[in-house]
Amino acid sequence: MKEILWLGRGGQGAFTAAKLLGAAYAAKSEDAYSLAFPSFGPERRGAPVRAFTKLDSKPILDRSETELADYIVILDETLYADGLQKLLKPGGQIIVNTRTKKPDWKAFDGDTLAKSLRLPVVNTVMLGALSGVSGVVSVSDLEAAIEGYLAPKIREKNKLAVAQAAKEAAV
Repeated sequence: MKEILWLGRGGQGAFTAAKLLGAAYAAKSEDAYSLAFPSFGPERRGAPVRAFTKLDSKPILDRSETELADYIVILDETLYADGLQKLLKPGGQIIVNTRTKKPDWKAFDGDTLAKSLRLPVVNTVMLGALSGVSGVVSVSDLEAAIEGYLAPKIREKNKLAVAQAAKEAAV
């Protein structure tokens, strides 16, 4: 099972990204299953939010929070903490929305890309970065999920964000 932990702030769309990833993965075949769910305290804009996506080739019965992740995607650099390394499976990676390069994470400047596309949040940008780094789903899988789940007026910008981020992150 692949497990992804999303860290963001209320209003950044971490849970939406988790759901889109799950939808993209589950649509790949009849033997692809996903589960996406949030975890947050007081619901307010800017408060820390955790979301989880579990992906497997068999039905997912464990609905508990991820203890060890294959990937941790951080939408706001200020949510990075040194202890996050302990939450990774061996070979796991942390992908951070930042311009700062550090040896223990994959830096991706999601804010600049989101701003250039006139997107108010970085969720689909970081979703594309995850796709480029991990290959757990393709850009076309993500575009299909966006088509099925997001409002028509924001689909094209978000599909562009996913594609551009995946391309840049894969380098």
